[in-house]
Amino acid sequence: MNLQNRFSLLENLGHHILNKVDEWEQTIQKAYQKNTWFTPEFIELSARHIATHYLQKDALEKWANSYSITNDITQKKVGIVMAGNIPLVGFHDFLCAFISGHKQVIKLSSKDDVLLPYLMQQMILENKDVENEVIFADRLSGLDAYIATGSNNSSRYFEQYFGKYPHIIRCNRTSVAILKGDENKGELEKLSDDIHLYFGLGCRNVTKIYVPEEYDFVPLIKAMDKYKYFEDHHKYKNNFDYQLSLLLLNHQFYMTNGCTLLTENKNVFSPISTVHYEYYRDAGLLTKQLEENGDLQSIIGKDFIPFGQAQQPGLTQYADGVDTMDFLVHLSQVRKSY
Repeated sequence: MNLQNRFSLLENLGHHILNKVDEWEQTIQKAYQKNTWFTPEFIELSARHIATHYLQKDALEKWANSYSITNDITQKKVGIVMAGNIPLVGFHDFLCAFISGHKQVIKLSSKDDVLLPYLMQQMILENKDVENEVIFADRLSGLDAYIATGSNNSSRYFEQYFGKYPHIIRCNRTSVAILKGDENKGELEKLSDDIHLYFGLGCRNVTKIYVPEEYDFVPLIKAMDKYKYFEDHHKYKNNFDYQLSLLLLNHQFYMTNGCTLLTENKNVFSPISTVHYEYYRDAGLLTKQLEENGDLQSIIGKDFIPFGQAQQPGLTQYADGVDTMDFLVHLSQVRKSY
């Protein structure tokens, strides 16, 4: 397949997602039945973002041209270990490998092994060559390079197994928000989206907020009421009840709207259903400290990524700040030394 074939296939895949054909809707239900964190609402949100932000032909062409990608490449075999925290979270890695022209062998997370195979099948129906370019496997061995995403724990195993090959290995990351105290209702509602979308399970979800001293939390707590329906989701509710019990047992101060907990804590990572907060005095000093924090995927705020856009990354917003496409483009020039 040449680049134009690839662009057309991806553009048509985007149309397939947006057209909501019955088979796609049935696949969404199947994915939800297998993993109830993947509600139909959130699967459709993730897929719609992919279709509108990633699978537009003009955007794809501009992206590929910026890396001078051509049809004449030395094709390598790339192993991709995908995470399963939010629906189709590994799609961007697939997309990078597909556009760069490499053959990819994908190990799916057991939490998200329904959606991507369905989408690949739609591409294969249109062009059988895709069948040789994208392969799903339980074990990845004998390949030329690896891209692996997982927890801090699993990343150590990835280093052990893949360290001698060209690789990108990602581990736990999270996102934070800096509030100035003058945010309006609309901005706070968008921040609530950044916190709650996908139940807060993504590395781009805000798990901690930094607020000025004497900050009034009431408008923010009210803005979070948009997601009070999470109370009806049994897994989320179990997490909320557990975290609330811990706070009560430890006599820790907290605030809540009955669905989301706010508690003061220096840790940037917070459990499901909980948002940490910390007061600050010097915004410049805080920014410098956060920009040097290797645990952060992104910073949300008026001077940073705008509220409401944490879960709307573009084609060039790479996980962990590592340019995946650049890695794959230069992979063609790497000679085996392992």
